[in-house]
Amino acid sequence: MNYWLMKSEPDVFGIDDLKRVGVEPWDGVRNYQARNMMRDQMQVGDLAFFYHSNTKVPGVVGIMEIVRAGYPDDCAWDPEHKYYDPKSSPDNPRWYRVDVAYKETFPQVVPLETLKSMPQLADMALVRRGNRLSIMPVTADEWEIIQQMAKMETDHDAC
Repeated sequence: MNYWLMKSEPDVFGIDDLKRVGVEPWDGVRNYQARNMMRDQMQVGDLAFFYHSNTKVPGVVGIMEIVRAGYPDDCAWDPEHKYYDPKSSPDNPRWYRVDVAYKETFPQVVPLETLKSMPQLADMALVRRGNRLSIMPVTADEWEIIQQMAKMETDHDAC
């Protein structure tokens, strides 16, 4: 199993939207490195942190599961769609997506600033300066640390 972090702006599509619909295609990714991860590396059963970006408190808000491995993003073929790409076609798809399913919402956001303050996460792609990818791999150790942080936030609030 692989672990991932996938970013979305909550006013466009947030964890509550995923919870409401259950399963959703993760489409509209227009970065070749992120596309390659979806096309070549993400597999059914992989888990991903849902990360809210471009918000007052950006951070990890929950967990989702990859339920369909990479397949062509047909939004790119629709001239009326905001993710249209005239260089992509069914015969030669340029962009890919995966389907994700809601698993869990954390009781509180695990903020980016908190993640940045953790020495154990210093090598994590998310906290390195200049990394703006919408999808990035997460190591098993990073996954466990962030899961524990989410739990600690909950335990702390109960005191």
